Amino acid sequence: MTVNETVIALIRPKPNLDLVAGEPPEAVAAAQAAVDASDGIGTLASYATEVALPVKGTWKNPAIGSARADVVLTAPEADVPLLFIEVDNCTEDAVLIAAKFDKYARFFKRKEKDTDGIEKPLWRTRWDVSAPWWYHQVHPPVLLVFHQVGKRPALGQMKKVADLTRRHWEGQRYDGYGGYHCYPGCIPIVATTLPWLREHGPAGPAFWRFGRQGRQPLLEAISNPRQDAALARQRAAERERERRRAEQEAAAREARRPVCADCGCKFSDDRWKAVERRDWSLPRQSHPRLCEDCQSRAVAAEQQAEADERKRQEQERLRQEAEEQAAAQKASGWFSRFRP
Repeated sequence: MTVNETVIALIRPKPNLDLVAGEPPEAVAAAQAAVDASDGIGTLASYATEVALPVKGTWKNPAIGSARADVVLTAPEADVPLLFIEVDNCTEDAVLIAAKFDKYARFFKRKEKDTDGIEKPLWRTRWDVSAPWWYHQVHPPVLLVFHQVGKRPALGQMKKVADLTRRHWEGQRYDGYGGYHCYPGCIPIVATTLPWLREHGPAGPAFWRFGRQGRQPLLEAISNPRQDAALARQRAAERERERRRAEQEAAAREARRPVCADCGCKFSDDRWKAVERRDWSLPRQSHPRLCEDCQSRAVAAEQQAEADERKRQEQERLRQEAEEQAAAQKASGWFSRFRP
């Protein structure tokens, strides 16, 4: 029954208000409160119960010593690709609860070849957790839900189990970029009580991640937001360093940019590239110390000067020809006087 109540508290189904029309006011108010409450995670199809986690053997025939999860939640659409859930009515000794995580650890570390022939953790052959999520460096998280039925106090059970399972969940501290913990090869263990879960739902502060202070929403508890924030700061710092390096390189390159010997303007990138060509198969620039506009004017002036010179030479040639013709005609006139 506690397993069923846990699943319902996680799903948080919404009642149809039309079906309670005309019912007592307290019933209508309760239905309205359920509708207004935060959403849950998944549907009934998202939850499987009594799932064997074989440390040896097969999924259908697990070996003795294998774990068996009370509930397995798969809801990738809610950013919960895989979550194992253990439910306790506060009747079981904390040592026995902690021992389950030894079995979980053995199960998570077991590897088998998948249908593609690649060896991978056995649990990945059954559950597709291919999204870039927080499962890639850590094992899948486990949620402990305590329900105060037995005589053992729920909060006391949480603390005892946390102490007994430290080797499974304790991460490594990194002080860079504001400080954070990472959890390679660890099992994120989160605990809550059924009353907390009913009151707040998955989106509320109902979950205590072992090793942290205070309670968080489920997604924050099973993920690592401080690491995400630290890595985001690291990426931002790297982008800033890259931006500054690019600015320095651009400034150094700008300092080397040629200046037109005529107008004093800096060369454009295309002009700079053109005058620095080392490929001798390409045409050479006629005025490499001038910008493109000044080169065009200089070339036009040279062409005009050449045209003027050709015109002058042609005029000089015609003048000389005329003079020679006139001299020839004059000489012919003198010779005609002495003819008999």
